[in-house]
Amino acid sequence: MKGRSSIGKEEMTQEVYDITIIGGGPSGLYAAFYAGLRAARTKIIDSLPQLGGQLAALYPEKYIYDIPGFPKVLAREFVDRQVEQAMQFSPTVCLGEKVTDLRQDQEGLFLLHTEAGHVHLSRTVIIAAGIGAFVPRTLDLPDLQAMAGKGVYYFVKDLETFRHRRVMVVGGGDTALDWALSLLKIADQVTLIHRRDRFRAHEESVRELFASPSKILLCHELKALHGEDRVRAATVLDNRNGTETTLEVDAIILGLGFLANLGPIRDWGLQIVGNSIRVDATMRTNLPGVYAVGDIATYEGKIKLIATATAEAAIAANYARNYLDPTVQVSPGHSSERGQG
Repeated sequence: MKGRSSIGKEEMTQEVYDITIIGGGPSGLYAAFYAGLRAARTKIIDSLPQLGGQLAALYPEKYIYDIPGFPKVLAREFVDRQVEQAMQFSPTVCLGEKVTDLRQDQEGLFLLHTEAGHVHLSRTVIIAAGIGAFVPRTLDLPDLQAMAGKGVYYFVKDLETFRHRRVMVVGGGDTALDWALSLLKIADQVTLIHRRDRFRAHEESVRELFASPSKILLCHELKALHGEDRVRAATVLDNRNGTETTLEVDAIILGLGFLANLGPIRDWGLQIVGNSIRVDATMRTNLPGVYAVGDIATYEGKIKLIATATAEAAIAANYARNYLDPTVQVSPGHSSERGQG
């Protein structure tokens, strides 16, 4: 049973965990799996109401193409598999709790204070908080605010919302191209506009887009939206010659990415580079016993992929286990050896 004691207005959980993971996205879930594999008592804390991070909250209907073993997989299906994998070892899961402070007491225990007024105790910590707090990038257009909830979208949670509709996707990165490609079999018409003549997306996605029936307008920018009760049309500007064109559309998806903000994490005494936490080859931060993985972690040669994030999670969990008990080897061996005598 859980016991609690008061610290001022906060409640402190008496149970001490070996590894507490901040964040329940792909890297956090895989860290929980590997921590369980190494018989570490594990807790996951996430500010969202469900596990899965951005994949579950923003992109459940988006296909992912860079997961080993899956030619493509829906984000929600991938999250379901990850949750099933992590829950094999019954980690404690605390959802809807935002960690606001990280301290260490005189005995070396980490105290994780949350916005809800709880204090969680842990011997090590793995920060898997993605890009931290995030808000979608937008455009400086008054019409966007007026049309909020009336055909303007920053992410897609249900593709069926766009069935038989004329959709304009704005952006030139992987997110924008992925949505444009995913909508081809749902929407009646897909138009993608990008303010440059080159994309910031994977080459194969670019090739598929140009081979598709999508309408592609390079060097074009969104200038105005039209409609009263909802979006009916959009005016785009060719930034090469100033020509304006008005297109009939039913929905606008802004695939411009997100602005990240580490928020309170910046005040935890970690070495911060830009909007990321500096780690070494073991995923250890400058604070002994604290590790960082996934999009929030940075090091020389870093590539932000889910495959990379899960590998980092395995590294962090194994080194955290060794930190807890130096007599335990870092390498867990191969998972195929489980159950063999």
